[in-house]
Amino acid sequence: MAGCTTVTTPVRLSPVDDDDLPEIARFLHENLNDGLSADGWARALVPSWRTAEPTHGYCLRADGILVGVYAAFFSERVVAGRLRRVCNLAAWCVLDGYGAHGLKLLRALLSSGADVYTDLSPSGSVVPIELRLGFQRLDTTTDVRPNLPSWRRRVRVVTDRRRIADLLTGRDAELFRDHVAAAAVRHVVLLVDGQPCYVMYRRVRRKRLPLFGAVVHVGDATLFARGVGPLGAHLLVRGMPVLLAERRIVGGPVSRSRTVQGRTKLFKGADVEARDIDDLYSEITSVPW
Repeated sequence: MAGCTTVTTPVRLSPVDDDDLPEIARFLHENLNDGLSADGWARALVPSWRTAEPTHGYCLRADGILVGVYAAFFSERVVAGRLRRVCNLAAWCVLDGYGAHGLKLLRALLSSGADVYTDLSPSGSVVPIELRLGFQRLDTTTDVRPNLPSWRRRVRVVTDRRRIADLLTGRDAELFRDHVAAAAVRHVVLLVDGQPCYVMYRRVRRKRLPLFGAVVHVGDATLFARGVGPLGAHLLVRGMPVLLAERRIVGGPVSRSRTVQGRTKLFKGADVEARDIDDLYSEITSVPW
């Protein structure tokens, strides 16, 4: 969140609706991340899944001028065995001079009636604020694995979307339908001895280098462990020579890797534990930073 000094112009808080998205997208492009075009922001802020929530977060205006945004993604999901309303805090940006008003955006979202809140890419200055508000840290222990050429007769990597849809059943079929149009993730099925393992991944940057493929979802941890080599080869030829695999997502340690501490991710919710939280239905799947 940006903003240090304070101005005295009256500031109005309002929800972000569909009609606001072009202006919100330009603001985020100009003030938060210009690596994503305004059109790209506008597309990314519209969830690829169905939701009853009509808003996309909250914004601040001073004399009618947009001065702050907290974009969010809402979903209705089964979490810890119950259907819950989930709010993912996605992109927080406040102009210099209006930082004192920035917390109004966070308070508005935390008063939106959601059962669970996640912040999966908080900036360093945001983390202590949210920890004071009752958020908890996720264990983001990550295995870093070089992607090398690999071929195994018993493992195939399926990329055709129609074929993927035919292979998936149950929860993974639902996740695929909800995320197939999401802007930030790609989808494959690892066929291991004919058994399907659904994998969602995204390209990420480290030190401004877009050379990393980060696993976002794994449908079967055992099959993933057997198919990680061919998956790495698939990523390698697509310009991602390094695999990032959070252990909480992939189900445990990854072979031939080194372990690092991943970036901070936070959550908040009654009767919800860290093991109940994933990276889906969020900015991780939707916003291609």
